[in-house]
Amino acid sequence: MTLAPPNDLARENAYLRQRNHQLQSDVTALSAEVERLRQIVERLHGRAPIRPPNPLSGGQ
Repeated sequence: MTLAPPNDLARENAYLRQRNHQLQSDVTALSAEVERLRQIVERLHGRAPIRPPNPLSGGQ
């Protein structure tokens, strides 16, 4: 097995670091979306109130 030239390895390393960062950002965004959707489902099924009534608005 032959070794790639250092410039090629540096370029590939930079690409892989960038791609890793993009994928980590995607996972974080998807986790936030899952949590948001979970909260919506819980509200729809009555497990959590949508929001507490505002006493300053004068109503329930």
